[in-house]
Amino acid sequence: MTTRPFTPADINAVNALHRSVWWPERSKTGWAWLDANPARADIDAPTGWVVTDDAGAPAAFVGNLIQRFWKDDVLFHGATGFSIIVPPSVRGASRHLLKVFNRQPDVFVAYTFNANSRSAPLYGRHDMVAWPPRTHDLKLSWIIDPIDCLHGRFLREAVKRAPHLTDPYRERFMHRRLGSPRTPRLPSRVSAVTDLGDRSDYAVFWEALKAEGRLIADRSPEILRWRMADPDQRTPPLMIAFRRDGVITGYAMALMAKASPIEPTVLEILDLVALEGERQAIPALMQALMAEGRALGAAKVRLQVLGEDLLRRLGPWATGARREGGWGHSHVKFHAGGPDHHAWSPTPFDADHAFCQRPVPAKTRRGERPAASARQT
Repeated sequence: MTTRPFTPADINAVNALHRSVWWPERSKTGWAWLDANPARADIDAPTGWVVTDDAGAPAAFVGNLIQRFWKDDVLFHGATGFSIIVPPSVRGASRHLLKVFNRQPDVFVAYTFNANSRSAPLYGRHDMVAWPPRTHDLKLSWIIDPIDCLHGRFLREAVKRAPHLTDPYRERFMHRRLGSPRTPRLPSRVSAVTDLGDRSDYAVFWEALKAEGRLIADRSPEILRWRMADPDQRTPPLMIAFRRDGVITGYAMALMAKASPIEPTVLEILDLVALEGERQAIPALMQALMAEGRALGAAKVRLQVLGEDLLRRLGPWATGARREGGWGHSHVKFHAGGPDHHAWSPTPFDADHAFCQRPVPAKTRRGERPAASARQT
């Protein structure tokens, strides 16, 4: 098998691979946006790799998201693998893809934070260890609409056992609140983040966060401006901040997503972080996210990646949450010469969750199927 870097000429073939597994495709401008990642440009890393067939066409794919990390004032880079797609016709190609992904230069860590139960055992065979040690198999969710969650579970089982008995392409759970414009109604001391300028109050928060000395993914205004500019997001992420005496001491980012036509909508928490010593920010932000999830029509709020620090700071919110997963969904390979990785307490921001989520599709008339691009998961 031949493995080479992904190029714009591969877009149609790689989108076809995404379509074959019901994952959302990216537009050409969406792929260009990924390529414009400022952190990727730092080290001139590829946006991904393909394994080619005998005719030279892409037959398997892995994406490569580069992230900046800071430890004190020292800059590092990490690599997140996303959309690993290996059809049965090229069985074994995952070995070649993960080999080139794990061995890329100029990164202190290569990792994936989005594995399912079927693929999870694969990573251990490539020297990728479960990380963080005590929370790698943990996802937390908070139910808003238990009826919709239960119906979604029944539908998934029905499609799995007897796919001919139901239409897996017809969008379900398209409540009237989905997609409706609204102004967030936030609790006291929580407000929307609207300014991501280099001299904004958010920029001041980022500098304070970085100065604490933890090993942390870059959340600078530059990186957030790039993230918020994803052209394939139908609805931009919700970004809110907790302020003490007018100064931001914690913030959260969340995105409405619908994993498949037969599943209800989820408000996915993409980031949740606060300054050391700030005890009220995380609970207040969670309260706001729950209220917004309910108002926006989400069936539940979910946090798919968390380290021990965030688990501790969630306090009663973690105690009352539903545990999802149960398998190792976070796997890493650390490279020699990097920072002390035990200082790393990741959130979904460190992973691919922001841009690999299936957007909530546009509403259709009763009985009408959504457009093809909205049917993929």
